[in-house]
Amino acid sequence: MKTLKETKTGESAIVQKLHGTGAIKRRIMDMGITKGVSVFVRKVAPLGDPMEVTVRGYELSLRKADAEMIEVE
Repeated sequence: MKTLKETKTGESAIVQKLHGTGAIKRRIMDMGITKGVSVFVRKVAPLGDPMEVTVRGYELSLRKADAEMIEVE
């Protein structure tokens, strides 16, 4: 499996699993990223951090560290 960080600009992916524990995992889930949801990678900053994704109809900016915890298909 690959992570959201490895997904290229313009690609969509389905969330398979969230890694991490406690407050970090809860924060990712509160942003609307849960198992089975579709995520579209809109842009990635020139240095790769942060990346902008569309999830559940809204745009969201994620740090690389957070994107590495999201396993996608």
